[in-house]
Amino acid sequence: MERSTASRLHCRHRACYGQRRSGSRGSKPSSRSTEAQDTHTFNEQVKFANSINIPFLAVNRGHGTTTDMKNLHHGLNIYLRNLNAINIASDGNSATMGGGVYGDQVIRYLAVNGKVAALKKPATGSCTCTSLLGPALGGGFNRYQGLHGLLTDNILSLTLVTANGTLTTASPKLNPELFWAMRGAGHNFGIVTSVEYRIFEDQTPTWWVGSFTFAAQESLDTVFAALGKLNNEGEQDRRMTLYTALAVGDDGEVALTVWVYFAGSASDASSYIRLLLALQPRKSSNQSVPSTELADAVGTGTNSPVCGHSGISAATFPIGLREYDIGAIHRVYDLYTELVAQHPDFRASAMQFEAYPMEGVRNVDGSFLALYTPSATNDDIAHVYGTKIRRALLPPGDRLNAYVNYAYGDETTEQMYGHEGWRMEKLRGLKADWDPWGRFGWYHPIR
Repeated sequence: MERSTASRLHCRHRACYGQRRSGSRGSKPSSRSTEAQDTHTFNEQVKFANSINIPFLAVNRGHGTTTDMKNLHHGLNIYLRNLNAINIASDGNSATMGGGVYGDQVIRYLAVNGKVAALKKPATGSCTCTSLLGPALGGGFNRYQGLHGLLTDNILSLTLVTANGTLTTASPKLNPELFWAMRGAGHNFGIVTSVEYRIFEDQTPTWWVGSFTFAAQESLDTVFAALGKLNNEGEQDRRMTLYTALAVGDDGEVALTVWVYFAGSASDASSYIRLLLALQPRKSSNQSVPSTELADAVGTGTNSPVCGHSGISAATFPIGLREYDIGAIHRVYDLYTELVAQHPDFRASAMQFEAYPMEGVRNVDGSFLALYTPSATNDDIAHVYGTKIRRALLPPGDRLNAYVNYAYGDETTEQMYGHEGWRMEKLRGLKADWDPWGRFGWYHPIR
């Protein structure tokens, strides 16, 4: 097993992934909204939009941030939230869920039945207000990743409305090539109305959560050396997820905080706790909580302030890396401190590294999430610093790889979906077959 670490600049590690971008870059001027009551309604709404040649966008919880959406003018937002049924299969190994389900709903429904799903761990801290399928169609990091894989790994079949309004099934047996494309680039091919999703017996009903805060400037080397040990050169404990953030603290100083989410008890995590305590953090805290209450315990539950649409702008700039590079991290620290010192509107932002256990992949996935008061000037500042930070983290000679669910909107198709020639040829061919008019072109489109 090798490590996967995600790094992103974001709001105090707790802004829910995909907090809706507002303002000039992410707004959708003059768009109208409608709610589909059932799958048939979806078919008809897509056919209607096609008949009068207006663009459309499927919306669930409304936490997407890509700048692609700013290009949707005078279109139709089709809400999925009424498609929210969950039915557990008779063998207890899967559940069929509507395309409008979201994290907290699924967690609590399955918990009553002693089950768990590989639920989305949004990039900013296990927010349960976001949908299941939005992130799953782009891969889907999650806190059960070391135990059950990416979200998309647990999709067994999909029912979707395609670009011409046809209801279609994609599975390993039915339209297998489309099924392949849906699990990673799914936003390009259809509106998912239901999914058959693998679920599991809940073997980890209690999670240990700890936080360790250090003075940032003097702790970068020692903390990231310790994180390297915790990552264990790609053999990170499959029960553990790590989040590390540079953020402006309550005292106005930049702090470095490590959060540990561990599927088990404090005793099980004791060796990791000792390693971090040995670095003498300025403050630390810990608690054990039921898995159903984890998001609420860390302030990212459905009813928490960070799950709201607060009218701020959000911009993310992801970058996939192979490892922590201390020199690059120092450069990012300098850029971050410069940003918050010179531009106070960005002081709610932070730089985060997310480390997941992931079999067969040694990867550090980074991204810069800037949160700020909407304005054209701040849009430009966010883009300038996001670009600088990605350049600072990218090793010489490497090509940019951007996790699609965090992508800003200026990345190439190859940077989001893979640089392999065969992969691009296959994806573009499938896009031409299933969406020749580019109707699904508002969320990281294949070009």
